[in-house]
This record gives sequence, C-alpha cells and structure tokens, in this order.
Amino acid sequence: MSDVQQAYNSWAQQYDSNENKTRDLEAKSLRETLAPLSFEHCLEIGCGTGKNTVWLMQKAATVTAADLSEEMLAKAKEKITSPNVMFVQADITQPWDFATKQFDLVGFSLVLEHIELLQPVMEKAAAALKSGGYLYISELHPFKQYNGSKARFETETGIQVVTCFNHHITDFTDAANANGLSLVTLAEYFDDDNRNTIPRLLTLLFVKK
Repeated sequence: MSDVQQAYNSWAQQYDSNENKTRDLEAKSLRETLAPLSFEHCLEIGCGTGKNTVWLMQKAATVTAADLSEEMLAKAKEKITSPNVMFVQADITQPWDFATKQFDLVGFSLVLEHIELLQPVMEKAAAALKSGGYLYISELHPFKQYNGSKARFETETGIQVVTCFNHHITDFTDAANANGLSLVTLAEYFDDDNRNTIPRLLTLLFVKK
C-alpha cells in the first residue's frame, strides 16, 4: 500500500468534518467551472468522500468515480446509492481498466499533487476523452507549494503530511498540449476572494481537439 493510500485511509474518518479550506474551495471551483458545460458521461478522479460526486451525478447520465483510498470510497458509498454512479478503487499510475467507455468529462480534484509524473496520467486522461470532451483539473496552487503547503491532517500522534510533488503551471499545460488538449480557461481561487493573498487553488479546463 502506498503512503498516499495509507494517509487517505487514515484521513477518511475525519475528512468531511475537519476544517479544510482547500477541500471547500475546490468544491466551489468545480461547480463554477463546470456549471456552464453539458456532459453525459463523467469520469471523476479523486472522488474522495463524494463531495463533488453528489453534484456531478445531477448533471451527468453516468459518473465513474475513482479513488485510491478504499476508506474514502466507503464514505462516499454511504452517501451515494444512485444507480448512475459507479465507484472504483484505482491507482491512476496503473492502466485505466475502469475507463470502459469514452467520457465527455474527465476531472481531477486535488489529485495530481500526489503524482510525480504528469505526462503518463495526462495521456491516459486524453485517451479516455471523446473528441470535444473536457478535462478539468483543480490543484493546490504551485505558489502555495513553493511556500511549503502540502495536504496534511491531524492525528492523535500529530500532523500527518501526505506525499506531494511540486508542479509548475506550465507542467500542466505542456502535458496537456502534448496530448491534444487545448486550454479553455485558467482560474485562480483565493481564500475569502482576497486577491492580495497567495492563491490557494489553480483550476484549469482543457478541451480535446
């Protein structure tokens, strides 16, 4: 079991109840970015406890919701019993056996900071997308990472920091461009909408040519 999987398994019990500005702001980002779009088949990478799945399933005919952590998925399954949602446990650095159809939307929510090499994952995402389909990415902003911010949570024995890798903005755009994905929008999300602070999130939307 990887360090990241173990960490999120431990975090699952308190993930929804802990104060978590990154989680809450990403939920806002996803809804704002994807509200104008229509999509029938959605692949959600990093569904966690289902914070975005509950919204995506209102818009899509089917949602395939994947996560590395079986404990996070267990929490999501407690909330969501809709027949149009299929949950899968998956390591996205391995072959995407769960991508059994072409999707109109593939989304990554707070996942890619835990992935060292973006290019192979972006290649799999592009392959899973229909032509004209969208790729949504929202991650802890590189500026936050440069300042030492990482996914972390409190345990009885202290703070546990999850394994993370720094990615620059051009790392995302270069990997996307190399796989036939064009940038549609780039947005930054700030705590309390205060643009005098370091942005918390980087959100990117690409379309498959």
